[in-house]
Amino acid sequence: MTRSMKNSSEQKKGRKRKYIPGLAQLHFKPPYDWTKEEAARLYETALDTIKLSPYSVNEIAYEDCLVGMQQMPPESVDLVIADPPFGIDFSRIGSQYNRKKAYVAEGYAEISRESYPEFTEQWIGLLKRIMKPTASAYIVSGWTNLGDVLNALKKAGLTLVNHIIWKYQFGVFTKRKFVTSHYHILFVVKDEKKYFFNKFEYYPEDVWYIPREYMPGQEKNKTKLPNELVKKCINFSTKPGDVVFDPFMGNATTALCAKGLYRHYFGFEINKNLQPLHKKLLSSINPGKDYVPLKTYLPTVEELLQKYPHLKKYVTTDKTIKDFLEE
Repeated sequence: MTRSMKNSSEQKKGRKRKYIPGLAQLHFKPPYDWTKEEAARLYETALDTIKLSPYSVNEIAYEDCLVGMQQMPPESVDLVIADPPFGIDFSRIGSQYNRKKAYVAEGYAEISRESYPEFTEQWIGLLKRIMKPTASAYIVSGWTNLGDVLNALKKAGLTLVNHIIWKYQFGVFTKRKFVTSHYHILFVVKDEKKYFFNKFEYYPEDVWYIPREYMPGQEKNKTKLPNELVKKCINFSTKPGDVVFDPFMGNATTALCAKGLYRHYFGFEINKNLQPLHKKLLSSINPGKDYVPLKTYLPTVEELLQKYPHLKKYVTTDKTIKDFLEE
């Protein structure tokens, strides 16, 4: 396309200003952001309004989520992060992932492939009632069970907003098919007109390149979601003081990340043998340990100027970079 054709096209579309690559990103700020002091205050004051009876906030209940979720008050959580069981034979997972049995906590419970569709419909069917109108959910699934999850979401009346692909660095070697090195993350909401979404990245894409985390020599419950992935979900979809719910706590990653970001947590774990491990992990961090204002995640002005040198004239010499960022 010639320059004249491009200008003509822009005029037809009603563009009032010439497009300058990188300029919008240079001026971008998250819609909502909080200093550490503000976040800590919201975290403390939220305790007066959280209602989870008969359960308590910032605890893990060691029972079946299919029973426990029915006891929770309606509209009581702001975010759901769920990494449900695989629905495949766990002994195979052990060999494929080079996982030593000694480091997998006793009591891990798997769901058979035959009962997986019914199980998925049951727990997803309980989500909508406990979600606030502003709430959303991130549900992790492998491709083998994706159809069951999508069917359950539709039946539950939840709205699919994004189908995120989590690409990681590991895949099991194959001979007659492509190596699977990704998971699906379904971003769903209760009310598509009211859900909270804090776009703290300028250009948030639906493919996430996040390495898997490994815990060699440490006790664990099946696989672990990366902290970076869970924190990303929390930062996009909650405010400090909000309640993050996980029906399958597993390694307590959701609880640990929520606590570290000045969010409250609650969830279920059917494996009672994990209770000592959870207690040890959660007592090792203070609320807000990992919290930083969201603008910290943005590229610096220097980084943007390296990528877009033509933007230097928009950062005037009578302003320091610090002043520019605080406008």
